[in-house]
Amino acid sequence: MGAKKLKSKKPLSIKQTVFLIFLGVMVLTLVGIGTMVYTRWTASAMKTTDDISNTIGLSLQNQLGSFMSIPWQINETSHTIIEQQVIDMGSDVQRDRFFVSVLSSFAPYVYSFSYGSGEGHYFGARRNAQDSVEIMRNDEQTGGRSWYYSVTPDLRIAQKIFDAGTFDPRTRPWYKTVEQSGAASFSPVYKHFVMDDMSISAAWPIYNQDNVLQGVLGTHVLLTHIGEYLARAVSPSGGQAVVIERKTGLLVANSLGMKNFSSAADGTFQRLHISALPNKAFAQAFEAGQGSTFQGYQVSMLPLTLPGVDWLVLCAIPNDILFSEVRNTIIITIFLALLAMLAGLFLYNIVAGYLMHPLDQLLEVSKALSEGDLSRRTHLSREDEIGSISSSMNNVADTMQNLINTLESQVKERTEALHENKEQLELLLNSTAEGIYGIDLEGICTFCNQSAVTILGYESQEHIVGKQVHALIHHSHRGGKPRPISECKIFHAIHEGRGIAAEDEVFWRADGTSFVVSYHAYPQIRSGNMVGGVVSFMDITQRRQKEDQIAFLGSHDPLTGLFNRRHFEEQFRLLNKDEYLPLSLIFADLNGLKLTNDIFGHKEGDRLLCQAAEILKQACRGGDVVARIGGDEFILLLPNTNAEQTRQAIYQIRQSIAKTPFETIKCSISLGFDTKTTPDMTLEEIMANAENAMYKDKISNRKHVQHTMLANLQEKLFTRNPKEKEHSKAVGRLSSRLGSALRLTEAEIVTLEKAALVHDIGKISVSEELFAKKVLTDHEYATMQQHAVVGYRILNLFEDTLVLAEVVYSHHERWDGKGYPRGIQGNRIPLLARIIAIAEVYDRVLTDAEGDEHQRTQKARTVIHEGAGTQFDPDLAALFLALLEQEQSNSHNV
Repeated sequence: MGAKKLKSKKPLSIKQTVFLIFLGVMVLTLVGIGTMVYTRWTASAMKTTDDISNTIGLSLQNQLGSFMSIPWQINETSHTIIEQQVIDMGSDVQRDRFFVSVLSSFAPYVYSFSYGSGEGHYFGARRNAQDSVEIMRNDEQTGGRSWYYSVTPDLRIAQKIFDAGTFDPRTRPWYKTVEQSGAASFSPVYKHFVMDDMSISAAWPIYNQDNVLQGVLGTHVLLTHIGEYLARAVSPSGGQAVVIERKTGLLVANSLGMKNFSSAADGTFQRLHISALPNKAFAQAFEAGQGSTFQGYQVSMLPLTLPGVDWLVLCAIPNDILFSEVRNTIIITIFLALLAMLAGLFLYNIVAGYLMHPLDQLLEVSKALSEGDLSRRTHLSREDEIGSISSSMNNVADTMQNLINTLESQVKERTEALHENKEQLELLLNSTAEGIYGIDLEGICTFCNQSAVTILGYESQEHIVGKQVHALIHHSHRGGKPRPISECKIFHAIHEGRGIAAEDEVFWRADGTSFVVSYHAYPQIRSGNMVGGVVSFMDITQRRQKEDQIAFLGSHDPLTGLFNRRHFEEQFRLLNKDEYLPLSLIFADLNGLKLTNDIFGHKEGDRLLCQAAEILKQACRGGDVVARIGGDEFILLLPNTNAEQTRQAIYQIRQSIAKTPFETIKCSISLGFDTKTTPDMTLEEIMANAENAMYKDKISNRKHVQHTMLANLQEKLFTRNPKEKEHSKAVGRLSSRLGSALRLTEAEIVTLEKAALVHDIGKISVSEELFAKKVLTDHEYATMQQHAVVGYRILNLFEDTLVLAEVVYSHHERWDGKGYPRGIQGNRIPLLARIIAIAEVYDRVLTDAEGDEHQRTQKARTVIHEGAGTQFDPDLAALFLALLEQEQSNSHNV
């Protein structure tokens, strides 16, 4: 009974089966893809949020480091000027100008720049709330109180505008820190004396010639500026950032707009702990000691360490920054997908019923044809797929009738078609770029296409077909060593009934030359029996050359051809064995690259790097490694080389550099080394030791190197243009006379003479062709004007000429503001620059004007007289002309 019931059960129709399969596939697809997309997106969003947090954190770390380096650099540059008495600290005018000019040259977030003496005196400059620079004084004249003064355009003291009260710099944290340690350092965070804010100071000790502490130089920064910077940095991402002290967790700065301290009614202040922040994610990350996800934020935590500074930079990015909008989009997408699936199923049910109905007629006709009734045909009711099937079935019936009726003619037609197919196959084979040939089990060629003939260098297929292919094209290895057929991979693979591919062998051409080949060999099987094989191949010589070139670029510096840092580290790992000890490492830094790039362009800088690289390569032995690891930094790795041998190699490098005739300026190189003598020394350790030794070499020779470079630039300028040398000396003499008449101090006159001698040093960047031209185009004149900017850049690179840079930069400014490069006017032009401007123009006219000496002198005086009040300072011009008249009168009296 059960069997009968099972037999009568109606099977599912095609329509029902397809419907159920379609429904199941759609549901599984939507669920599977939706789950996968959401899961992967969630993981990706979390990783992206973490990357954003880390990226912003790293950026804040780097930029805060740069932020803090500015006051440090100010002190590092300025302490030398004070200790070497370049300025007279006893002169109120020189001292005020120095502090005002230095403070004015840097970003407004540097609040003040000052000097506290061991006697309790205090001098310097600060920025007030309106960002104007004021002069600060505290000495016997002020009664031990800090008075602030406004500044005149020529950087002199004006009127007193503020009394800050009694102040002793020796009681301040920044002074005490340096006094106790004896070294430059950042101070602890402290409450500012005047401003309602916390501060941090970069402090530097000032010693006399007997190495006795005379005072402390301080550059002071308000921490509110750090908070404002943090807010600007994280606001686009909706994040927050704070800076804290690593050991205490006390706030240094934050982007939340809140103060980092609280003030009591009695005036005392209390610094806030990180736990006081409304966003508790920061406190949790600090307690955990690492960045992670806290309170719905992705927190990164990075250290910032400087002398006297041990901070942590924390950046928190909300996790919802990427989640909310996309989550809503996914929900809407799923809802729309379900609606689309339901609509599709409904339409499928209707259309399937319409399309499947004609199948019954097809079944009846196919049954009749199978029983031998070739007269039955289907009724063509429409032109869709079922109509095509009906038409095809009718064609099959017609064909079967025709075959039976015209069997002989059909056989003839099929034979002709087969021949035509063979010709098409041959055409197809000959149209491919790959060479193709077939062999039998003896290795005899049975066919080949035209590409194989061309690649192998034969004239026709007859030279290959019927020949033993291995003996013809595969008989030898790359170097010419014979390859017997018993070692042929192609022959063995085909006999074993398997495919094979290779790209490390060569084929041989008809002319006896070889080429690198990529080939694939496959067996041919007919009726279950192995009958031979088919081989396709290509000449990959050019591809292999490109791969070798890419490999070279991956391990070499493209400019110098030396190894790059990655390859150097690989070589170190290979040489980091006991058999290569002692292993020495030389760290080299090329001096003068930045100067060359700034003056002569990066093309000359590249040429300088290549010359240095060639010198270093010549200093190396066969097994040594030399690499370029940075812009102007090189490393040499010397296996089996002790310290004494390394010193000899360094001596040879220095000698080669000294003897090399460089195209632009005379450059030098700073060198340091370390030798690995025991296996436990690491790459990082010897690199750090070598680099430190190099920096010691650079610092100890810095003044000599700078002096040599500047002298070399002057020598090149004077050699190329001899008139410039006499012109510079003449301007120096004239400027000195005018400075003496103005009763400048001895130090100011020395500075004036030095600036006059190098006032045209920037012309080293001007081509000889431009120098030789009498009349310049607008573009050429603009190029010539750049020498003031170039001279400023050059002098700013050397410690001894920093004080000259501003003077040289401004010596082509005009009293009426129409000069260059900045277009400043009046007393805003430095006094020494105004003096040189008069002397420079006077000597140019005196030298270049036509006529006898008297006529040229009168012409030069006329130019100065006519330029007074427009091109020149009228008072200085009048004094200069008076000096000339007095000198002329004295010479006549004699």
